[in-house]
Amino acid sequence: YWRGYNFHMDYFGGTVNRDDWHAETWDGYETDALNRYAMEFMGEGGDEPFCLFISPHQPHVTPFASAPEECYDRLPDDLGFPANVPRDVRERSASAYRDYLAMTLAVDDMLGDLMRYLDESGLAENTLLIFTSDHGTQMGAQGRPAWDKKLPYEESLRVPMMARLPGAFEGGHVRDALMSPVDLFPTLCGLCDVSVPRTVEGIDLSDAWLDSEGAAEQDAVFTMNFTKAYDYLVDGDEWRGVRTKRHVYTRWLNGLTELFDLDADPLQMRNLAADPASRELRDALDRLLDAFLAERSDTLEPCTDSADWFDEQRRIVRNAYGPLGDPEQPPDWSLLS
Repeated sequence: YWRGYNFHMDYFGGTVNRDDWHAETWDGYETDALNRYAMEFMGEGGDEPFCLFISPHQPHVTPFASAPEECYDRLPDDLGFPANVPRDVRERSASAYRDYLAMTLAVDDMLGDLMRYLDESGLAENTLLIFTSDHGTQMGAQGRPAWDKKLPYEESLRVPMMARLPGAFEGGHVRDALMSPVDLFPTLCGLCDVSVPRTVEGIDLSDAWLDSEGAAEQDAVFTMNFTKAYDYLVDGDEWRGVRTKRHVYTRWLNGLTELFDLDADPLQMRNLAADPASRELRDALDRLLDAFLAERSDTLEPCTDSADWFDEQRRIVRNAYGPLGDPEQPPDWSLLS
């Protein structure tokens, strides 16, 4: 079952490609349409195990209408901005922020409808449900444009990570274990008792998710941006960093370094990198970053120097462990051994 798109920006009446190679235009708003496809797929599966991936564009910026009017009606008149959004940027960001929150409400409604379907169909008791995202957005924080998203600040770095599996995860429980997106796949493998391929980056955190006794946790995660552009290799804005539970440390290719103490400065308004009192901490995080870079054979270079990590369709064909398999060929199952 396939209902997919490569790229579009019209959330009302968008188009998907079907598994019979024909295109189909949906009625209404995208999140509602994706839920209809999801429920159709699950309804056709009978008792067979299934893997379902739903990827709404929202809350991504669009030049067209962003969200249904009823989503805007649920927002307060005064949204307010945190102190790290300069006053002159707030006016420019206000409309984008309202669009962002309205679209987020639409996604929240979609998730609620999907969870109700799982409950009412009896599928919930044996279904692992994950909700996450690939990045955040600045919305004017640190004076950046509203839709900036590839920055070493909490507004961009932090993403939702919610999981539901009745009998395994306690409802309403918050875990503070550090996790990077590259850890999600090996963690899912661990939860499903499936071997992790040797080419996969990231670690299995399933024991931490399950609150298993003695479960290992990461002290820090690696963060990075490698291109100035969103979809193509353009030199500029390259940086690498580490995020611990308390600190964010970043080294930019242009020579800038940043260090923030999230306990004392959660809005990241005071860079401690040049503070003599923070020198020992900065040096320790700098060494930790060097270790992360060495592990990945990463030398923090202009992104065009890594062009051979992608093919002509911008598919990743190499990672820290070396070349990956041909994306046009079947998987090499020996990598699971």
